[in-house]
Amino acid sequence: MSNVRHVLGISGGKDSASLAIYVKTKYPTLDIEFYSCDTGKELDETYQLIKNLEVYLGIKINLLQGAENSSEDPFDHFLKMFGGYLPSSSSRWCTKKLKLDPFEEYVGNDPVVSYVGIRGDEQREGYISTKKNILSIFPFRKNIWSKDVVDKVLANEHMEIIEKDVRDIDFGCFQEKAIQTVSKKVTPSFSRTEKLNTLLDCSIKGFNHLVFAFLKTTDYPLAGEDSFPLTDNEDVLVRDDIFRILKESGVGVPAYYNKIDFEINGKTGQYARSRSGCYFCFFQQKIEWVWLYEQHPELYKKAMTYEKDGYTWIQGESLEDLIQPKRIASIKNGYMKRMQRKASKNKSPYLIDILDDEESTGCASCFI
Repeated sequence: MSNVRHVLGISGGKDSASLAIYVKTKYPTLDIEFYSCDTGKELDETYQLIKNLEVYLGIKINLLQGAENSSEDPFDHFLKMFGGYLPSSSSRWCTKKLKLDPFEEYVGNDPVVSYVGIRGDEQREGYISTKKNILSIFPFRKNIWSKDVVDKVLANEHMEIIEKDVRDIDFGCFQEKAIQTVSKKVTPSFSRTEKLNTLLDCSIKGFNHLVFAFLKTTDYPLAGEDSFPLTDNEDVLVRDDIFRILKESGVGVPAYYNKIDFEINGKTGQYARSRSGCYFCFFQQKIEWVWLYEQHPELYKKAMTYEKDGYTWIQGESLEDLIQPKRIASIKNGYMKRMQRKASKNKSPYLIDILDDEESTGCASCFI
């Protein structure tokens, strides 16, 4: 019996929620553990999504918390430890203490395959652990393997290994091209990315089986496995697929994505929240702070109470200053102009598609 654990984190966002549905239904033989890192400062919509997923999938989502023995919410506990110093893009202690540490404590030293919901239309990497016992897999992407794995597979010093394996793997009508590509060294004129894309274009399945064969020569979690069902996965899922999965399942899209009209100077604009995460996340746009103030005023007021001793969520501006009428009008006007410019360049007429441009900014461990 395999001793490899398969885990999937639910951030409260659309991508990880749809991934949970996708993996659970497409690969029912995988014994997957579902977890969510609870900061104690999530939106109610996030907790509702977790409940919806538990009902639909018939599973229990483990809520992980940093400082679980504390009498305070995890965020408040660690804020005191950091002397009231609020997290920021240059000091993301919240990510480490509230997300990464609880996750790595949860998996311990067990060999673990961690499934991550980065879509096929995104150009970013997710969280990759520095611990060798954790292997990240990206089922929605054309390339399901993490960068650290691909770098090893395609490294020139490992060419001899994969040259032997590629001849025993079915690349279909592109067999000879795959063999030639594998035998070609990475150089300044033939990058690792180019080599990767060429092999994927030959056959996604073929490349997956090539990587799986290579992993058997390593100490990665899948090294001792006889098979791995995702090696035959050729799906590439994009934003439209994510919303389709959530809607068709009945789990639904997280409510904070719903666009809401606002009026400014006789014009109508629309705003929504673009990401999951704490309601006071410092990565959110200023228009999202306005959204929080107007849609969840009680939470906005709570966020204000954290601004003490010169520490503010937004560099150079306090939350009290941000909600002055003239400032709100300025933010909304600027936002509307920016959205109009983006909409003219974006083929999609939907606000959420435009907002998603901002979603890629932030901590991957929080928003995937």
